Amino acid sequence: MNMRILQDGQNVRTVTSERACTVEQYLGGGGQGEVYRAVLDGQRVALKWYFPAQATPEQRSGLEALVKKGPPTARFLWPMELTQSPDVHGYGYVMPLRAPHYKSIVDLMKRRAEPTFRALATAGLQLADSFLDLHAVGLCYRDISFGNVFFDPDSGEVLICDNDNVAVDKQGVAGILGTPRFMAPEIVRGETLPSSDTDLYSLAVLLFYMLMVHHPLEGKRELEIRCLDLPAMNKLYGTDPLFVYDPDDDSNRPVPGAHDNVIAFWPLYPHPIRHLFIRSFTEGLADPVQGRVRESEWRAAMTRLRDSIYYCAHCGLEAFYDVEALRASGGKPGRCWSCHRRLVLPPRMRIGDAIVMLNHDTLLYPHHVDGQRLYDFTAPIAEVTQHPQDPSIWGLRNLGTEKWTITTDGGQSYKDVDPGQSARLVVGLRINFGKQEGILRV
Repeated sequence: MNMRILQDGQNVRTVTSERACTVEQYLGGGGQGEVYRAVLDGQRVALKWYFPAQATPEQRSGLEALVKKGPPTARFLWPMELTQSPDVHGYGYVMPLRAPHYKSIVDLMKRRAEPTFRALATAGLQLADSFLDLHAVGLCYRDISFGNVFFDPDSGEVLICDNDNVAVDKQGVAGILGTPRFMAPEIVRGETLPSSDTDLYSLAVLLFYMLMVHHPLEGKRELEIRCLDLPAMNKLYGTDPLFVYDPDDDSNRPVPGAHDNVIAFWPLYPHPIRHLFIRSFTEGLADPVQGRVRESEWRAAMTRLRDSIYYCAHCGLEAFYDVEALRASGGKPGRCWSCHRRLVLPPRMRIGDAIVMLNHDTLLYPHHVDGQRLYDFTAPIAEVTQHPQDPSIWGLRNLGTEKWTITTDGGQSYKDVDPGQSARLVVGLRINFGKQEGILRV
């Protein structure tokens, strides 16, 4: 017996513009309602229809406010317009339809998606940037979790769904409290309602899941729990949370055989990323307002994480350039996590405070060379390229519209590099990009 709210081919109408929206296919259901693929003005959209108990006047009022406000960025699959029908109780809304190549973080956890480290770093950057934009307009998401985020495993591009529960920050209205394991400890303890501060905790948990494929609080203590019932979960995630890599308390360390993902991934990442996670789940647990890592910090860290990637010269898999690890080892790179052979560092360029590894596929963007265009990755301005006649010669090609000035031989030789031309990567190379200077390191 078909108990769906709407049927294929059924028409509902948008409330404001009174346009017909035709149901095409049932996509899935959740705790609030059902989602369908539909057609509106010849374009495919997603249509969510609420269960009767969820179709409250408060929910409708919140949706109307979100529609009026509009999305902070196009990464949010935002409510476009409310829908209703004289034949169906309640109401729904239409939103952009997610393309099928986007996968959920659940797919990552279950190994149905195998993104590169670069794609994960890009996804982390875009998530931090997106929630920074959301919080900047006075809103909080309230339910950041891996069920509400989708990403392209190839590029790392992200989409954020289920935005109908977004609310004005700190408005103090009860409703959606979050997803278990992602809720901030103070929410679990019943001390507060969701806000941008609790969003920061959930974002840190999500990023940890993405990079480590594990929860930051699930270690030895979790294994000692015989029945993970509500009181046990309240203790683990609310009243007595402890980070698995807390530097001052090792009683909740990951256990080999049970927590192998985090044991394997944690040491692979550069120290700056690990420091941010330590801060998130130590100071951030103790001080929800001042102790948590901000979205802007995650955005900067994920950008540098992406720039730090290089490839093992033997097996071709990704590794990370880690200044602290190099200093501790006397300047010697470690071994590849996959083939275990000694890593070989490629040339790298210092631009301001950033270090960019110059791999065969490295691109530079306005973000790297123009301090007025930070986090602008819309179009590359340079690419690493190989000489067409001599594969042993590598250069940096100018893809922009402005010429560069380069110096070599300790500043003795000067040359202009016009758009379309390349600067050969040699020891002592300095490139004046206009607003920033790049210095080649080997």
